[in-house]
Amino acid sequence: FRTARIREDFNRAADLLLAARPTAVNLAWAIAQMNEVLEAAGPSPEPARLARAMRARAVAIHREDVETNRRLGGHGAKLLARARRVMTHCNAGALATAGYGTALGVIRSAWESGTRFEVYATETRPYLQGARLTAWELKKLRIPVTLLTDSSVGSLMQGGGLGAVVVGTDRTAANGDVANKVGTYQIAVLAKRHGVPFYVAAPTASIDLDCKDGQAIPIEQRDPSEVTQLAGREIATAGVAVLNPAFDVTPAELVTAIITEAGVVKGNFKTGLARAVKRSRVR
Repeated sequence: FRTARIREDFNRAADLLLAARPTAVNLAWAIAQMNEVLEAAGPSPEPARLARAMRARAVAIHREDVETNRRLGGHGAKLLARARRVMTHCNAGALATAGYGTALGVIRSAWESGTRFEVYATETRPYLQGARLTAWELKKLRIPVTLLTDSSVGSLMQGGGLGAVVVGTDRTAANGDVANKVGTYQIAVLAKRHGVPFYVAAPTASIDLDCKDGQAIPIEQRDPSEVTQLAGREIATAGVAVLNPAFDVTPAELVTAIITEAGVVKGNFKTGLARAVKRSRVR
């Protein structure tokens, strides 16, 4: 009975997580890792042993995530060696990972290596992950941070001096198209217009080689109240229609480089990403 309950609880949790964030591929990857433990246990494993095995795999995934992000951060830090002002969008830090971060891991690693710069964090409407999470993390790390509204990005770039943009990704297609928090695409377009390098921090677990391009990535639609309300108060006209996608897709042609734990991929993303995934799996 207990073994059946473990399987039942796992399947329920797996379905909930997959439905919660369909755009993200790394959740599905982690669930598949855990499911391997269940499958390897056979039809009638001893419940306590199965529970220990599943916990051990979960702890290993957590540890490997931190190690992966540290390696990724080390590769990306070199790209920021001459930057004095860096922009990031949404949150891809310790709070969004097992404890180090992807995009913020790059920024964090560069700072720890001695590079000094100021970070501009977008507020990331409508859920304000940048204002509530990224700015908080950077303050805790004692890295200078300035919060700006999403609509101020163009004005900031027009003024010059921005050395790089670093963002995370929930899913990267085989051709290098990137799905990240909504607003990323317009930042990439502005970066291209103003000659600012646009870097994507992508652990290989977030690279979906079975996804040909960005058109095949499902985009999660969020609750309209996130747009029409602020701190529980209505801020929009009652009954107005709302479009609230959680993500958008940035075409590979706007991406300067994709940073993975296996190295930095530039140019031919299709070949480079496949090579990075293979190196990671071998490791």
